[in-house]
Amino acid sequence: MALATEPIRPIPANEVERLKALAAFDPDYTALQAEFENLTALAAKISGNDISLVNLIDSFTQWTVSNHGLDIDQMKREESICQYTISGDDHFEISDMSLDERSKDFFYVGSPLNLRHYLGIPLKTKDGYNIGALCVLDANAKKLSAEKIELLKLLASEVVDKMIKLKSLQQTKQAFDELKKKQRKLAHDIRGPLSGINGIIEIIRKRGYQNKMFDVMDYLFMIDKSNNEVLNLTEEILLQDKKIIGEVFNMVIFKDKLDKLYTPQAKTKNIFFKVKVIGEHKEVNFSKDKLLQITGNLVSNAIKFSSDYGTVTVKLDLVIVDKRKSLKINVSDNGNGLSQEAIDKIMNGKLESSEGTIGERGYGLGLPMVMADIKALNGTMEISSEEGWGTNFEITIP
Repeated sequence: MALATEPIRPIPANEVERLKALAAFDPDYTALQAEFENLTALAAKISGNDISLVNLIDSFTQWTVSNHGLDIDQMKREESICQYTISGDDHFEISDMSLDERSKDFFYVGSPLNLRHYLGIPLKTKDGYNIGALCVLDANAKKLSAEKIELLKLLASEVVDKMIKLKSLQQTKQAFDELKKKQRKLAHDIRGPLSGINGIIEIIRKRGYQNKMFDVMDYLFMIDKSNNEVLNLTEEILLQDKKIIGEVFNMVIFKDKLDKLYTPQAKTKNIFFKVKVIGEHKEVNFSKDKLLQITGNLVSNAIKFSSDYGTVTVKLDLVIVDKRKSLKINVSDNGNGLSQEAIDKIMNGKLESSEGTIGERGYGLGLPMVMADIKALNGTMEISSEEGWGTNFEITIP
């Protein structure tokens, strides 16, 4: 008896560029539900389907960043119908998933969900890259009208537009934070010398009064007044800076997000996943720019190359020396390990994807993308590994 063949899963022709486009948004997959919940509810209403999802798809995972009618956060990319949607230019529809070879074996087509109808609209960026899909699903087999599909396309465009606005807002906040840091440093730099000048003026003033140098005293008074005005301005800048509360992101929040995002992936392979916070600076605020992307890629890769009942550990440490922060991220596993040739390719941004321990497909950039993101943050990465015994990634970001 011939064995049934596994359906060939699609990979977009522009997969490398598509993944770069998604990474450019630096999405926090745990924090977007509220941003799109009205759009997903409206998509369900327009289509007449019970379920509507906004999905973003990276190398390994479909991340459901907003859901209506089905409580789901993520699934393996190869188990997703939306993988077919992002491979095309237009909408993708299956009237009855139980009768389609591409979908009939997926868990949500069987009991207890028994889903049948699927329609997905690509979330297409301005440059033409499909970073994910807006999809609607239902337990009844059906086919949507052209009018409903056009309305859903408008909603998909609105999702992308909102993501662009959220990214612009994030960049504005980061630029503002950098400006405030420079302003605070300048204020401190000015305060020191002026305070010293005021001290010298006070000494001269005392001696001037003693020697009845009243003409000199008038000039000293004007200099002193001018210095005090600048000092008051720097004090105002520093006080305003203390009142401004930026986005809160610290080691505790970082750990919680990693736990929420990657524990489900680890459980599917019976892998023990642990995130540890080291050191005393657990609640010191720092920028989260690209940190979830970098660490997430490393964790997904570690899970991919770890066998059942393996271990993947993340250690987080924030080091502060002379008020300068340095973040250290350590990701280790006891999986397949890497050859020196593979390590060299990663460091040079050339490693291609490969299959995991149970045949999971790797897509696109993977570890070289991590290296590029770390360099963009002026960070460093060191890799130590032994084939058959696991790998350790040590990242330092100033």
